[in-house]
Amino acid sequence: MGMIKLLAAPIRSIVRFPLVQLAFVIVLITFLQAADDKSFLGYIFNLLDALVDSSVKIVSAIFNVKTFTRSWLTSGFMIAYVYLACLLILSFVRLMLGAGVDLVGRSNAFWLRSAIARERGIAAYRAWLPLERIRPAHIPQEKWEEAFAWPANNKPPYPPLAHRILRTTISYAIVVVGAAVLLQLFTPFPAASWLEQAIVHFL
Repeated sequence: MGMIKLLAAPIRSIVRFPLVQLAFVIVLITFLQAADDKSFLGYIFNLLDALVDSSVKIVSAIFNVKTFTRSWLTSGFMIAYVYLACLLILSFVRLMLGAGVDLVGRSNAFWLRSAIARERGIAAYRAWLPLERIRPAHIPQEKWEEAFAWPANNKPPYPPLAHRILRTTISYAIVVVGAAVLLQLFTPFPAASWLEQAIVHFL
């Protein structure tokens, strides 16, 4: 397992580079566009094209969009949608691979339980070290871990997923509204007015 990660590290660093991801998305869009309309890939591109066209029309209904802006919006929406689709696919593949590794480790298939447990134990220990460094000497390690890392009821020491999503959404909304207000007050761009028009349009 460690040797595989060591060999895959350079490839992962290249794939994570933003320009490489952008180039891959553009090549993928070009490949989809070149496909026959009657094929499956052509059907996917037609759906993507319709989604991009509807998104541009929504923006055009809110703002005054001319030819130059329309071309940039078309390219931007298409790249963004394909990038988002790739992220979702990769997340699903990563989830399935993780579930497969869990199944292999639990059933000890191919006698890999010890190797998987060793790798995950090392990762858990490295993640636990920063917490242990700030533990006061008078607090036992078991009490410290129970309070902040591994509660006695085996529940995670962080809020549920729905609460985290709601909190993150509210935080992003506050940042966007604040940035729009600052842009409207200190620049010639009526960003707050645009945001208000967009909210009224969607509601």
